[in-house]
Amino acid sequence: MKMKKLGNSGVEVSAVGMGCMNLGMMCDQKAADAIVGAALSEGVNFFDVADIYGSGEAEAMLAKALGTHRQGVVLATKFGAKMGGRGGAAENGGSRSFIMTAVESSLRKLSTDYIDLYQYHFPDSTTPIEETLRTLNDLVQQGKIRYFGCSNFSGEQLDEAHQFSSDHNLKGFISAQNRYSLLFRGIEEDLVPVAQRHETGILPFFPLESGLLTGKYKRNDKPAEGTRFAKWGGGGGFVSDERYTMVESLEEYGQTIGRSVLDLAIGWLAAQPFVSSVIAGVTKPEQIKQNVAAASWDPCPDELAEIGARTT
Repeated sequence: MKMKKLGNSGVEVSAVGMGCMNLGMMCDQKAADAIVGAALSEGVNFFDVADIYGSGEAEAMLAKALGTHRQGVVLATKFGAKMGGRGGAAENGGSRSFIMTAVESSLRKLSTDYIDLYQYHFPDSTTPIEETLRTLNDLVQQGKIRYFGCSNFSGEQLDEAHQFSSDHNLKGFISAQNRYSLLFRGIEEDLVPVAQRHETGILPFFPLESGLLTGKYKRNDKPAEGTRFAKWGGGGGFVSDERYTMVESLEEYGQTIGRSVLDLAIGWLAAQPFVSSVIAGVTKPEQIKQNVAAASWDPCPDELAEIGARTT
C-alpha cells in the first residue's frame, strides 16, 4: 500500500482510505465487519466516518468492526452537519457548545479515548471561525483529538481559517475534505492553491462519482439490480450525456494502457501531490481490493496528462 503524508502533520495514511458513509445505510454489521477486515488486510489504515452517517449508527459500527485494531489506524470523524440525512451545516454547528457535545458523543460511539482527525463537516455561517478554531485547539490540548480538518470549505474560507490560526499562534486545519474527481474538478481553481500554500492535505470524496467512474454504468443501459443507480431510479445528478462521453473517452484510453476506468479515476487522484488520501466508499470487500490496486498504480507524467486532458 502506498502511504502519503496527511497534510503537514507527519502522520502517514494509506493513499486510499475507506469511506464509511454506507455503514448503517447500505451495509449491516456483518457486511461492515467483512469490509473493514478486507481493508485492514490490504493495508488501509485510514477510516473516515461522520456522526451523521447511518442515521448516527456508523461510528459505532466502525468501532465494532475495528475491534482491537483501533490503535493501528488513523480514525477520522466529523461534526457540524444536520442529522437525519438532510446534509448541510447544523445550526450553530461550529459553536463551542455544539462541538463539545458532539465530540463526547463520537468518542463514546467510536469506543476510543481520542480521535485522530476531527473534521468540521460543513462551515456554519453564523459562528465565527475564531470560536471553532479555539475550541478545536482546546480539544487537542485535552488529548481528545490529535488533529483537525475541514470539509466542504471554499478556498477563501480555508485561507481565512489559516490566517487566524497563524495570527494567534494556534494549530490550524491539516486537511480539507471536498468532492473531487476526474469529473468534478472545480476545487483545482479555488481550494487546491490555498491548500498547497498552507500545506493542507486534500481528501477527495466521491472519487468515483457514486459508481459512474467504475465503468459499470453504460449510457442508455438499465442499471443492474442492487446497484446504487438502480436503487435511485437512475444516476440523478451524477450522470449526463457530457459525463458519459468523458467516461467513454477514459475507457477508450484505459484499454490502450491496460487499465480500467476505476484505475484511472483513483490512480490519477492518488498521484496528485496535494492529495493525502482518496476517500472511497464501498459496500463489498472486493471493492476495497480494487481501490487499493488502483491507488498502488503509479501513472507516468504522460499518462497523467492524457487522463486529465480527457476530462477537461
